[in-house]
Amino acid sequence: MKISALRLFNVKRFAGRGVAIEGIGDGVNVLCAVNEFGKSTSFEALHALFFQPHSGTPGDVQRLRPYSGGSPLVEADISTGAGRYRLTKQYYGGRFARVTDLATGRLLAQADEAEAFIAGLIRGGTAGPAGLLWVRQGLTGIEKRSKSEEDSEKQVRASLLESVQGEVEAVTGGRRMAEIMAATQAALADLVTATGRPKAGGRYAAALDARDALIEQEQRLAADVRALREALDRRAQALKRLAELEQQEERQARHRAVESAQAAFDAAKAQGEALRAAEAEAGLARERRDAAERELTAYRNVLATAQAHAAARGEAEQRRAAAVARRQSAGAELQRAQAELIAAEAAEEAARQRLARAEAAWTAREARARQAALAERLAAAEAARQALEAADAALALARLPPGSLDELQALEIDIAKRRAVEEAARPSVTIEYAPGAAPILMDAVPLGEGEERGYDGQARLTLPGLGTLTLRSNRAAPADSRLKEAQARHRALLASLGVDDLAAARARQMRAQQIETERREGQARLAVLAPEGLARLRAEVAAGAGLGAERPEPEDDPAALRAALAAAEERRALARQALRAAEPLRARADEAFVEAETALAGLKAEHAQIEALLGPEDARPARADALARRRDELQRLFTDAEAQMQRHRAGAVDLATAEAALRRARSVEEAATREAATLRETLAGLNAQIGTRSDEAVEEMWGEAKEALAAATARAEGFKAEVRVLQRLASALEAARAQARDLYLRPVMAELSPLLGLLFDDAAITFDDRTLLPQTLRRNGHEEEVERLSGGMREQLSVLTRLAFARLLARDGRPAPVILDDALVYSDDDRIERMFDALHRQSRDQQIIVFSCRQRAFQKLGGHVLAMTDWQPGAGTPT
Repeated sequence: MKISALRLFNVKRFAGRGVAIEGIGDGVNVLCAVNEFGKSTSFEALHALFFQPHSGTPGDVQRLRPYSGGSPLVEADISTGAGRYRLTKQYYGGRFARVTDLATGRLLAQADEAEAFIAGLIRGGTAGPAGLLWVRQGLTGIEKRSKSEEDSEKQVRASLLESVQGEVEAVTGGRRMAEIMAATQAALADLVTATGRPKAGGRYAAALDARDALIEQEQRLAADVRALREALDRRAQALKRLAELEQQEERQARHRAVESAQAAFDAAKAQGEALRAAEAEAGLARERRDAAERELTAYRNVLATAQAHAAARGEAEQRRAAAVARRQSAGAELQRAQAELIAAEAAEEAARQRLARAEAAWTAREARARQAALAERLAAAEAARQALEAADAALALARLPPGSLDELQALEIDIAKRRAVEEAARPSVTIEYAPGAAPILMDAVPLGEGEERGYDGQARLTLPGLGTLTLRSNRAAPADSRLKEAQARHRALLASLGVDDLAAARARQMRAQQIETERREGQARLAVLAPEGLARLRAEVAAGAGLGAERPEPEDDPAALRAALAAAEERRALARQALRAAEPLRARADEAFVEAETALAGLKAEHAQIEALLGPEDARPARADALARRRDELQRLFTDAEAQMQRHRAGAVDLATAEAALRRARSVEEAATREAATLRETLAGLNAQIGTRSDEAVEEMWGEAKEALAAATARAEGFKAEVRVLQRLASALEAARAQARDLYLRPVMAELSPLLGLLFDDAAITFDDRTLLPQTLRRNGHEEEVERLSGGMREQLSVLTRLAFARLLARDGRPAPVILDDALVYSDDDRIERMFDALHRQSRDQQIIVFSCRQRAFQKLGGHVLAMTDWQPGAGTPT
């Protein structure tokens, strides 16, 4: 049996809510969380699901119920060899038990049938495997317990060990045992050595040698057969391809294609050479014609421009004379503008100096006025400072301690409340008068209609016409002294504040607030008068003393002086603009003069060149006619050469295409020749290889080798099975000869020894014959009783013993999960890691579930980490 999920609702600390632990798998599963997280609750709920009937409410069930009451619900998904099931129980109200098949969702059993189904899983209740392997928090299983618990667990262990050892109990008798053991050893000695290896020269070794030799032979022959078949296939393909290549028509067609391509290439090459010669002749004729055309055109152009050039030279001389006159006029204008600018700048400087002197005198006058204003501000600031200091002194006297007014008000409210409580507890009198009745006096005071009046001790009512009525309360004086204490604190607080009552305190507080407001206004006024402080203001007044006293009073009007300066600046600006306007005119006049001079010089040079090109004037017409006749003759020669070139070009063939066709035809013929030669060489080698393999009859030999190998393998396997049977029989007989205690305890010792080896290098455990539990531990040559070991060592032995018994249960076909609830609380860091190794060693085919609050230590356990999630019954759970 293995557990795959656990779900709880309304169990202990999970009142009114549900939680689930899903995905519990094979091997080691770990739920590690802080205390009060619900780990032990989950363990107890799982324990109740398997061991407590749903119809009862024993102590274990009562402990599942939360303080708020309700009906605890526990659900678990399990898997066995028969299938996967969901077990559900609810206790108290609406109690039920159900078993559901998870594969089909069908309800298999409920009520008593469900309890019977669950009992069949655990086989014996708390005395069954689960009761043996599930460790509660704080228990080890080795400590002293009641005799009934010890006897119950001993019975489980004994039945398990008897089940494992039952197969050899029938042959534990004396001489018969000796004979069987001798025969077994003799049969083993004939086949294997003492270490279990095949005996040299024996039947088993000979069978193995024969099998190995046949394996090698079969592999070699199989390789030869594969090689022969591959050679036959390759030869067939080579013959087919060679026949295709050596067909007469194919060879002739390839040869004709080469000859045709060669002829086409030769013709294209000759045509290309003739075309290139024609193109060269046409190009030469074109160059000669173009040179003659250019010469004629140049001569005619020079003739046409000779007369125009003479007129242009005359115009250039006129432009030069005009440029010289313009240049002289611009120079004179520039000199006048420069003189005006110098005069304007001198007038501006004189006006500026007069204005500076006037502004200095006015600045001195303003400085004296500002100094007087600063002195007035300083006097006002000093007065404001004195008022502020007076306000600070008054505020210190009027201000109440922080919170004192609230405390006084709270005390008065408390006193009024307590007086009201006492007044409510006092006896009281109320009367309703009849019409015309005389009023009643209470303690000589008239009692009004509907008035409720209380009294302490007694009260005297004067009834007109009847007498005096005395009322007595006859109640003890109130024992509550808190009213008096509050009144005493109230009086002490009033005395400390120096006021008579809360109203006076509030008035004093209002006065303090008014003073505070006046003080803030004084601070604001002082900040306005002296924003940077009185010291800075005093320094400014001291620094300005005597400033401007040496300056005379201003004589001229600054506005008139500024107007004069503006007029002088405008005159200077106009003069500068005139100079700026004259400077470009002079520059342009200079540029025009240079341009005219340059143009005239160029025309003179061109005239000399024209005269040299044209020659004497009377020979010019005859030279023009000769140049035209030569151009016409060269044009005719170019036309004839171009026509010849076009004729050659029309009949030309693309030489690159013809060459490519020739290369392709040759490559086809050469490739076919090379491939045929290669195929002939390959066929020669394949024929030799096939002939050799055929003579050896390798396929027949391979078939015989396979049959012989199958027989030899079967014979070797028979000997191997015989050795295993004999070895197992010898082991069983050896175990049967041991004493009764060893007979029972050898299985658990076999499981426990490797686990102990994880903790100690050399350690052994002896078991108590009565309880079948560890009794002594032998290590380093000393024996120690288990009861005297440390708590950590006892809990480690307990866990290891349970892991050993869990393996025995699995071997007996009754697998059960090992569940440990904080079972390793005393182990040190080194031992706990070794115990983690032991858990993983035993979890190969065993489910182990570990609950622990030691989060840091159990991080090194590894395994599958579990988590607790919220869950609601009926909301759907994974199947």
